[in-house]
Parts: sequence; structure tokens; C-alpha cells
Amino acid sequence: MAIQAALAAGKILEKYYETEILKEFKEDKSITTVADRESEEVIKKVICETYPGYCILGEETGYTNNKGDYTWHIDPIDGTRNFSNCLPFFALSIALEHKNKIIVGVVYNPITRSLFYAETGKGAYLNDKKINVSKDNSSHAILVSGKGKSAEDRKFARALMHYLPERFAGLTVRDFGCCALDLALLAQGGVEVGIELGLDGYDFAAGVLLVQEAGGKITKLDGSSWKFPDNEFIASNGVFHDLLVEEVQKQKKKLGI
Repeated sequence: MAIQAALAAGKILEKYYETEILKEFKEDKSITTVADRESEEVIKKVICETYPGYCILGEETGYTNNKGDYTWHIDPIDGTRNFSNCLPFFALSIALEHKNKIIVGVVYNPITRSLFYAETGKGAYLNDKKINVSKDNSSHAILVSGKGKSAEDRKFARALMHYLPERFAGLTVRDFGCCALDLALLAQGGVEVGIELGLDGYDFAAGVLLVQEAGGKITKLDGSSWKFPDNEFIASNGVFHDLLVEEVQKQKKKLGI
């Protein structure tokens, strides 16, 4: 059902992509568009037809049926700024949470036809092909990072993007501006590290399950156990995760965060 919802919403995004779409700015300066709203409505419609009693938390419309142990987390366009500027680095994200555990996750980029999905205990997939995290060490690794809207999160993210390549020879960085794709690509083996700071749960809910089901590792910044919806974490292929934790902690201490 989540895949069905993603494909239906994907058609909405295709319709508006590379058109002169009006950008609207929210109070927090983030962007929304008519495509965000229509995408979310389509996803909610499909979900409600199958699971009418489940809670839904969407970026655009907030909570629907906000009682119960099951919650769908919806980001109708993660990377709206990219989308509205005709950059193909965006995706819609749908995840089902049960008591702080993500049990279903779907990330879909309709422009590249990249459909990532996972279910607890059943592995992670890209277009029906099973995927796994890479086995590369730091000398061949790519790091991506997402950050929230606070000045502290942005300062810390910028510092890490500059500092970590100095500590790990061969490590390079990318900034895709789409957390859902960051984590999906990590699960696919395209990148090795994702450090996410201060984002909303619907940004990363589906992606974290993809990483976990693809054999990756996720911890808090200090290396302790992570659970949803904690929004500061390190996700990696696990090869040099402990070293990453050490270096992130050193930089955090240096910045006094």
C-alpha cells in the first residue's frame, strides 16, 4: 500500500516538475508548493482507504487521527527547494511507525524512477532488487549531511563537513539537500556516512529503516543506542563507525555544543 501511495504521489510531482511553479515561504523560511500539498493529499487518501484508523503525520497538514499505536510519517517532497529549482535531487518519503519503531519505509524519486522500500526483517530494495550498504572504508568513502533550521545545527554540520575529511584521508563530502535520498543512497551503497542533525521525523523515518535493513548502523552522535524519533544521529555502513563517533565528539567539544 505504501508503494502504491508513493507511485500515485510521484505522478503529481512529475506533472509539476520543470514547470514555473510558485514557491511559497513558511514562517520558518522553508519552501512549500502546490505540488507538496497535492502529493500529501494523494498519499493520505490511499493510506486512509486501507488504514482508516491509523494516525498520519504529514509535513503539510500535521496530524490526522492522532491517537493509536501506529503512525504514518509523510514527507510529500523532501528537497522542495531542489524540486522547485528543477534539480532532480528530491524524493517523497512514507514510513509507518509502531511504538517508536519504523516498520515500513518507502522513498521514491519519480524523476529517476528510483523506488526504495523496506519492511522490518525483510531487507531493503531498490526497484525490486535487494540492496546492501557498501564495504568501503574511510579511504574510499562519501559523507552526506542533513541539518535542521537552527543556527547551532547548521554551524555544527558545516564544521563536520570541513573537519571530517581532514581526519579521514580519502573521505569526500556531498550535500544533496534531501535527507531521504541521503539515507536511501547509503542503503544502496552509494555513500558510506550520513550525519543528520535536527531534522523532522518525517524527513528520515523511511530512510533509517532502509539503512538498517541494508545492513548499516545508526547510533546517536555519542555512539549510544539510537531510536526513533531522535533527530541527531550518525548512519553509516558500519566499517569505521566507531572512529566517526570519536571524531564527531571531538569536534562537538571543540565547538562547545
